[in-house]
Amino acid sequence: MKKELHIFFTALMFYTRIPCPKNIDHNPDYLNKASRYFPLIGWIVGSVAFGVYCVFNYLVAPEIAVIFSMIASVLVTGAFHEDGFADVCDGFGGGWTKEKILIIMKDSAIGAYGAIGLVLLLVLKFQGLTQLIDVSDNPKLIIYNSQFIILLLLVSAHSISRLAAISIVFTHEYSREDASSKSKPIAQSYSWREVTGAFFFGLLPLVVLSYFQWQMLLVLIPVFLTRFFLARYFQKWIDGYTGDCLGATQQVCEVVFYISVIALWKFI
Repeated sequence: MKKELHIFFTALMFYTRIPCPKNIDHNPDYLNKASRYFPLIGWIVGSVAFGVYCVFNYLVAPEIAVIFSMIASVLVTGAFHEDGFADVCDGFGGGWTKEKILIIMKDSAIGAYGAIGLVLLLVLKFQGLTQLIDVSDNPKLIIYNSQFIILLLLVSAHSISRLAAISIVFTHEYSREDASSKSKPIAQSYSWREVTGAFFFGLLPLVVLSYFQWQMLLVLIPVFLTRFFLARYFQKWIDGYTGDCLGATQQVCEVVFYISVIALWKFI
């Protein structure tokens, strides 16, 4: 149990800015095992985003509350995944060989592709969240508390998008040969515990949501199709993935989740 707590806090420390106990053992092997808790981190991020939204929704317009909710999720994660998305936009937008793409992605400076991509991503996320909140009052949903629906949707979006990202690690090879890379320990071999844990924490919130509306399970189709095509694209150009690719996958799949739910609710 103590070891599992160390592994969980390792995940919390690596994927968020949330303070952790000082006695956590910084064992690289724990970072590899922490992948099972990556979707669980999505529960935390989604819950924080929901809490901030609820507070500001009582004070200001819902659209402004959504912006503060987005800010909260960025602060909690340190823009970890958004940074990866911007790097992927720059790398694959400006590079034409594996070596060039990897060099550009490693550059900390953001370029035109990254800036434009990040702006478009955030606009899509804002619009998606705003419409999601509007349609959460859909009378066809068999539930009396729309706020609970919003909580489940946010937690599901953050957990499933993280599951989609970490699942690439289970099926593809790490592209960089640089042993000093922060993501290198994540790319080691995995046991059934990591895979089972990731899928359990990744899918559970959506399973709970599907109890009220079973059609919500259909959202998995576009999300994992997106994951499949992104992984295939990364494999084609850089023979695998990097940490930035995982961050980009998480961000894109999160937005796809929001858009898919909105589209789905038009037919139920």
